[in-house]
Amino acid sequence: MQIDPAQHAAVTSDGRWTSFLHALAGILYALRHQRNTWIMGSATVVVVGVAIWAGVSRLEWALLVVTIGMVWVAEFLNSAVEAAVDVASPQHHPMAKVAKDVAAGAVLTASVIALIVGLVVLGPAVADRL
Repeated sequence: MQIDPAQHAAVTSDGRWTSFLHALAGILYALRHQRNTWIMGSATVVVVGVAIWAGVSRLEWALLVVTIGMVWVAEFLNSAVEAAVDVASPQHHPMAKVAKDVAAGAVLTASVIALIVGLVVLGPAVADRL
């Protein structure tokens, strides 16, 4: 069975470059309008700075980058869920609250995991430097 997504999507993209620009617009929207992205950006800069100062290994860098990326992806998805729910349910609805709370819970979970990974990776490296 073959399905043509263009027959089912409200809007389709004109090509890969346009899709890339839409994705970039989404990232820029989150950075401009979502307060938590500024907190995450600051935390990212601090973690990267400490990792550079502590001289972590390539494997530790990989762990930090994947973990930081996981938090950013969770935040972007949370923002998308919030926007979609707001459009679909302009009035208060208990299930709209559930959707938003679960999406926010994903960000919290990713952040706690990132904190643990950061402590495991950076803790000994910083201790060695001090």
